[in-house]
Amino acid sequence: MAKPSGGGGLLDLEGHFAFYGAYHSNPVNIGIHELFVWPIFLTAQLLLHIAAPSVHAAGIVAAVYGAYYFLLDRRAGALAALLCFLCWAASGALAARLGFSLGWKKRAPALLDNLVQAFLMAPFFVLLEILHTFGGYEPYPGFHDKVSKLIEEARKEWEDKKSKKLS
Repeated sequence: MAKPSGGGGLLDLEGHFAFYGAYHSNPVNIGIHELFVWPIFLTAQLLLHIAAPSVHAAGIVAAVYGAYYFLLDRRAGALAALLCFLCWAASGALAARLGFSLGWKKRAPALLDNLVQAFLMAPFFVLLEILHTFGGYEPYPGFHDKVSKLIEEARKEWEDKKSKKLS
């Protein structure tokens, strides 16, 4: 099968969809994209707010994306433009709340440090966090407090290593 080029022009919606569809036909892949593409856009907006606030890069990007989507299709494009605006507004509020120092300090994903830990424990960790947050569940009394202290120690150790590298 020849892959679509998507080259019918900048506003060729059919060509773009054919190109995208040729690369994203697996139902799992489609589901992942449906869940995570907009949060990734929001995160990119947050990084733009933090990295280049004076040039209003996040607003420019959101406006360009929204306008482009609107030009591709007025009805769906209007919704997409609204989502771009909401991502811009939410990321701006979050950037203002976090500030540069908190917003820009990111660790490498656990995936890079320990594949088994990242793939095996991440789902269970998320489940335990949800159970604790919404139901106060703990595997045993004091579990959350103990783990919170261990997490804080690990973060401090990481921060110390990072500051030694920078100095």
